[in-house]
Amino acid sequence: MSKAGTHHIIGGGIAGLAAAVFLVRDAGVPGERIRIYEQLGVAGGSLDGSGDASEGYLIRGGRMFEEHFACTFDLLDAIPSADDPSVSVRQDIMDFNRMVPGSSNCRLVKQGKPAEDRLHLTLSAQDIVNINQLILHPERGLEGRRIDDWFGESFFASNFWMMWSTMFSFQQWHSLMEMRRYLRRFIHLFPGFTRIEGILRTRYNQYDSLIAPILNWLRDRDVVPLTGVQVADVEIAGTRQDRAVTALILQDGSRVDVSAKDRVYMTLGSMTDGSVLGDRDTAPVLEDAEGGAWALWRRLAAKHEGLGRPEAFCTDTGKTAWHSFTVTLDGPDFFEFMEDYTNNRTGTGGLITFADSGWTLSIVLFHQPHFRGQKHGTYTLWGYGLRGDREGDFVKKPMWRATGEEILQEMFGQLRLTDNQRAWFDKARIRVCRMPFITSHFMPRHPGDRPDVRPAGARNFAVLGQFCELPRDCVFTVEYSVRSARVAVAALTGRVDPPPPVARTDMDPMVLIRAARVLMGQ
Repeated sequence: MSKAGTHHIIGGGIAGLAAAVFLVRDAGVPGERIRIYEQLGVAGGSLDGSGDASEGYLIRGGRMFEEHFACTFDLLDAIPSADDPSVSVRQDIMDFNRMVPGSSNCRLVKQGKPAEDRLHLTLSAQDIVNINQLILHPERGLEGRRIDDWFGESFFASNFWMMWSTMFSFQQWHSLMEMRRYLRRFIHLFPGFTRIEGILRTRYNQYDSLIAPILNWLRDRDVVPLTGVQVADVEIAGTRQDRAVTALILQDGSRVDVSAKDRVYMTLGSMTDGSVLGDRDTAPVLEDAEGGAWALWRRLAAKHEGLGRPEAFCTDTGKTAWHSFTVTLDGPDFFEFMEDYTNNRTGTGGLITFADSGWTLSIVLFHQPHFRGQKHGTYTLWGYGLRGDREGDFVKKPMWRATGEEILQEMFGQLRLTDNQRAWFDKARIRVCRMPFITSHFMPRHPGDRPDVRPAGARNFAVLGQFCELPRDCVFTVEYSVRSARVAVAALTGRVDPPPPVARTDMDPMVLIRAARVLMGQ
């Protein structure tokens, strides 16, 4: 393909930005020949971080990292970090995790104090058998099945499930096939599972640590995302055996013609599409609406065979939503209290889950500052409720209907804070976020529900992001999005090597032995 062609990237999330980096760095495409269309006012997609000290900082969520994310670390190795251009983002992550090593002493809280059995999985013998059988079961035959089709009540009452489900955001009704992929993909993490060891964290929130440096790198090479520009439709001509994109139709009705030399990379669907905010006094509205990312996928799938079935993922927000919240404090009192409570220095403990909570409430106290340029003397914490559809224990309503103040009251109750301790939050700013589709990619699926990165007959286009099919890899990770970008750029340019295979630690005998010992409580 001639370098004269234009590369159109629909979606400015990490998948689209990674595609742009691979095009410039590895395929030799001049930056001015790359256009990124992002419907929001800022690029970065689900890897976000915004706000200020006066109004309150906000992050909707964060993705996990671990050492075997080969595509992600290859991408980040080329990007200078936010604080020191002589150090790559990859190296900054490694340096930060050596400086602030993670090992939780308080993963679970029960009855207002660190759970006595927090280092135990509390699995029954049958639960262990079922886990092993699932790991060994071929993916074929698991299509459309739910996790609770495989496991019984004792499994869902175990510490293993409480830690697993809150760490990865799985629900009982989610895909058994995806559960199997996670078990196999992350089996090497089992020895540190109860302490969240082996999980890598970024120095700041993931916008400041990842997205901002990538955007700076791209802008230095003349790639500037077109923010606030939504692609409403994509015209595709031809048959399933041979078809090509001929035009992009923007939301304002304008048309962008696509020539035979051009290439198109489409991000379909979004786990943070349709996000709605609340604050200390207001709960997010529950009138869930699909945004542009889902509308585009629905439109394309209805007209073109082989582009997936979005309705498998986005039609039941009662099963795909949860609420997160970000709290901004003006002093260290609560953080100092939690250091004593958890026996973890701030930033080293990771997710703390209140196992008794009807909402399945979890919080994280980040290493501070968590925002680059965060006002000195302010502190930020984040939390979410996996089961916001259920009634709280101290606030007698579903979390989905709770204000920021009510979410704080539930947290106070779970921690058994005194009135004096609750006063630490009198002037706190609380930002609440409802994400209707945050776990949509976990819904039970069948072959064809997710399109291939290079759909059948696609001459000049590919699909990116969390809703394409990548064998063996796991959605809800940055690696999945970046790997999809690498596959797409390799396929459409012919000048980039395909990504390395997904790490198969489940084939390592020593990894399997260590995992078996953990499951058996040894």
